[in-house]
Order: sequence, then C-alpha cells, then structure tokens
Amino acid sequence: MPSSPINDPAVGKIPDKTWKSRFRRWIVSPILEQLKRGITPEKLSCTIALGITLGIFPIMGSTSLICFFFGWLLKLNQAILHIFRSLSYPLHLALILVFIRLGQQLNGAPLIRLSIPEMMTQFKDSPAQFGRDFGMAALHGIEAWAIAAIILIPLIRMISLPLLKKLIRNKEVAL
Repeated sequence: MPSSPINDPAVGKIPDKTWKSRFRRWIVSPILEQLKRGITPEKLSCTIALGITLGIFPIMGSTSLICFFFGWLLKLNQAILHIFRSLSYPLHLALILVFIRLGQQLNGAPLIRLSIPEMMTQFKDSPAQFGRDFGMAALHGIEAWAIAAIILIPLIRMISLPLLKKLIRNKEVAL
C-alpha cells in the first residue's frame, strides 16, 4: 500500500542549509567518495594543494583552464581539483594585485597605476595597447605567484594529508 503524503517523513522537512551541512555536502562528501573509490590520501592532498595554488593564479579568467590542464597532465581528480579552485576564488581576487606588486618589486620595475575602471576603458579603446601596458605587469605577477607556489604546494600538502588520514581513521570511510 503506497504511503500517503501525510505519513511521509520527507514531506514538510526543511532542508538543512547550515554552513556545516553545506561544507559536508560540497567538500567532505566528494573527498570521502574519492577515498572510497581507492584514491590515496597522498594523491588527494596533492590535488587539494594544486587546486588551491592554481586557483590563486594571478591572471583573471585563467584558473579553470590551468586546473583542467594540470589535472589532465598529472592525472588528478578533476572534481576535487575544481572544488578547491573554486573555494580559493575570493583569495584569488584578493591576491592578484599583491602578486603583481610583489613581482614588480622583485624585478625593480616601476609600479604602474592599476585602476579597474581605467583598465577596462583602455582595454575597450585599444586591446593591443592594453596588452603592451599591462602584459609585463602580468608576467611579474606570474613570477611572484610561481615563487609563492613553491612554498604553498608543500605547505598545503603537509596540512591536508594528516587531515585526510584522520578522516580515514575516524572510520567515516568504509575502505
């Protein structure tokens, strides 16, 4: 006999929209699923480290393609890689100018004025001139990011690997 909507426990249940439940659904659950499928914690920690580090690459609009390429090249889990790339987006926005300024200082280059409205206008007026004016600043930002990446990748791996191993030890994953 089919259950009526009145007796159905799912009817009227309000989905839990707390931060903790979202964290579990969008971050912990995919990681647990990959561990269940046999991906090692070492491989996942590498994927997480690269997702975050590539996610802060200082060129706007390039991180998805870069993550896809490195994920393919290194045979990393694309879903996990892009989850952590997406999570690092606010950091990506905050660090673009930091990387450019740091790169300019490392190279002894003059600090150029970076005003988003002016840059947009200049790009619309003359994309070629925009590339000449801001291309070197972008390269300086990439250089500073690369130096930071040398430190960040091992650091994030050192932090994430014990957490992943603890996740397994807590028997949350039936391996």
